[in-house]
Amino acid sequence: MHRNRELYSFLLNKAKQLTEDWYATLNKNDTAGVYSSPDPQVIEKLKQQNYQFHLHFFQIFTLEESQFFNKLDEWIEDIGKDEEHLNTPIYFILREFFRTQKQYLDYIEQFAALHEEEYTQAEINSWYKIVVRVFSEVMERFTEANHRYANKIMKAQQQTIDELSSPIISLNDHTALLPLIGDIDTARGMSLLETTLQQCAEKNVSRLFIDLSGVHAIDGASAHQLSQLIESMHLIGIHTTLSGLRPEIAMKAVKLQLPFEKVTVKATLAQAIHTIK
Repeated sequence: MHRNRELYSFLLNKAKQLTEDWYATLNKNDTAGVYSSPDPQVIEKLKQQNYQFHLHFFQIFTLEESQFFNKLDEWIEDIGKDEEHLNTPIYFILREFFRTQKQYLDYIEQFAALHEEEYTQAEINSWYKIVVRVFSEVMERFTEANHRYANKIMKAQQQTIDELSSPIISLNDHTALLPLIGDIDTARGMSLLETTLQQCAEKNVSRLFIDLSGVHAIDGASAHQLSQLIESMHLIGIHTTLSGLRPEIAMKAVKLQLPFEKVTVKATLAQAIHTIK
């Protein structure tokens, strides 16, 4: 009932004006995000993204809904992973969706007034309802995409931080040092296991010093990962020396039955390095 090619053509002809009106009334005093950017290139891209949204959205009045969303989903994904939008608070973005929705409803009202005798109130109401319902679906899909890409970036950043905080430092041709700093939680423990084995293989390490003097806390799962690291090092022929164990971490390690028989333990890093020949 809501499909109407005449309404579609009417709205399509208003698309550029919609974008210009939208940007002219945009709150450019937001504390952060794409909408307050003074960069001409960012502004032009933002306007183009808004304009493309109109072109996609108006097809709801000509296409089957499944076909409509297949086309619109590409726009949603592009905006969801757009760097400028990822740096924009989500409530600002939802605000602009609602402002655009109001623009559409106002233009539908204008179209209905121009064709007062041609359409029933039931038909006009169906246009209002489809706009509100589809906007709700679009916002839900966008929020999911935005959240997914934001999490992906956050995980990549955390992985980089973990790698930087767990560097393998070469001491000579086949000897290296792994100084650990900060708390080791489960996620970092898993990353530590993977990256240490990889870096040791790349650097052809046969002896590794792991210094824990900068570690303040370690959870049970991470202690298990450390145990697996020691076991893995032993299996591939790398001799491991632990140093700097705090009393509370040493107690947890003993309780969890870390394979101390497969490592050398020294009180301090200085004592450990002193054993290098």
